[in-house]
Amino acid sequence: MAEAQRGIRINKYLSAAGICSRREADRQLEAGNVRIGSRIADVGSRVQPGDQVYFQGRLVEEEEERILLAVNKPRGIVCTAEKREKDNIVDFLHYPKRIYPVGRLDKQSEGLLLMTNEGEFVNKIMRAGNRHEKEYHVTVNKAVTDRFLRGLSGGVPILGTMTRKCKAERIDKRSFKIVLTQGMNRQIRRMCEYFDYRVVSLKRVRIMNIHLGDLPVGHYRQVTPQELERLEQMLEGSSNETVIFESSAVNRQLWEEEE
Repeated sequence: MAEAQRGIRINKYLSAAGICSRREADRQLEAGNVRIGSRIADVGSRVQPGDQVYFQGRLVEEEEERILLAVNKPRGIVCTAEKREKDNIVDFLHYPKRIYPVGRLDKQSEGLLLMTNEGEFVNKIMRAGNRHEKEYHVTVNKAVTDRFLRGLSGGVPILGTMTRKCKAERIDKRSFKIVLTQGMNRQIRRMCEYFDYRVVSLKRVRIMNIHLGDLPVGHYRQVTPQELERLEQMLEGSSNETVIFESSAVNRQLWEEEE
């Protein structure tokens, strides 16, 4: 049976409408915050033509304008649209239209965060299997050695698996840059801890072709048409399917992107 006849999965509907990512939609569904008409929706629910969907009590209406922002997230701000989190990024920015973050940065990390109203961007950029690059500048508590950099680059056993091989290069005595193609929970911090290093500061400076540049902390800018065109070229052929986690909530938490 065609998808049009069966309806659209509720998490995909919310993502396409610019409400939140599919992952966040699943969280909200589990919390009972989504209704289709008068019925509380669950993760397996589908939206049929003519259905009215309510998210946290408000009617969902699709946003026609395409929004993609580059944000310089400060430390202490949480990458979530959840209003119950007092330091959430959405309230911090006070953007006049509904947007949500593409992936996460740890609360104590700073730097480049993309925010959008388009769910397909979120899914294609976040999905680890697409292997899109994210670059970070990291300061640690002692001298960066060649052995340490080789160890980071070769893969590190954390969270019951080996990290992918990556690029790591010294910036100065106690700082280095690292380019990852995956996003495990607190990955860089855990990788450093494996070699007995402690992260003092962590800043994301690039996501694919989008650079932080000299954007001030706490500010945002529109992604330029040229950047957007190149980004779309880089995303061609990328899967927009959400990552399927095992049933364990712990397992899902471990793989959420929080460098």
